[in-house]
Amino acid sequence: MNATEGTAADAERKARDEVRGKLLGAWRLVSYTATSTDGDVIEPLGPNPNGLILYTPQGYMSAQLGRGDRPLLSSARLEDAMPEELARTTVGYLAYGGPFEVVDAATVEHHVTTSLFPNWTGHPQTRKVRFDGPLLTLAVPTPTRLWGAQRTAELVWERPA
Repeated sequence: MNATEGTAADAERKARDEVRGKLLGAWRLVSYTATSTDGDVIEPLGPNPNGLILYTPQGYMSAQLGRGDRPLLSSARLEDAMPEELARTTVGYLAYGGPFEVVDAATVEHHVTTSLFPNWTGHPQTRKVRFDGPLLTLAVPTPTRLWGAQRTAELVWERPA
């Protein structure tokens, strides 16, 4: 490796480390929008979503996202709820976690080891990362099928108060 290659590799490592440092901690979901290739914008979790994403110094992440208007179950205990109620609650909720890796200064991979949606387990979820002042934006890198159309998804997060 020559000096120029070493300098470029050092700069890239420094950029990844900077992004990793900024990610660490807790973030509260502000908004989640998905835009179709023809410009139609939807809010998959409604206008007031709830969510929390955590990034730990040990290299793990965990995300919990849900509609802000999910109805309460008729039972005070989860195991006593009716199957139809349980099914309805999962439509407006997503949870997953596992190790994370900052791939480059604009990309993070979530290596999913557990998920409410079992098809994600064992498959990385790649997200584009952007910081804008106190906000963190995570977005899918390319359009994907979401809610009946090819869409890009963008989730905006802020540090909890």
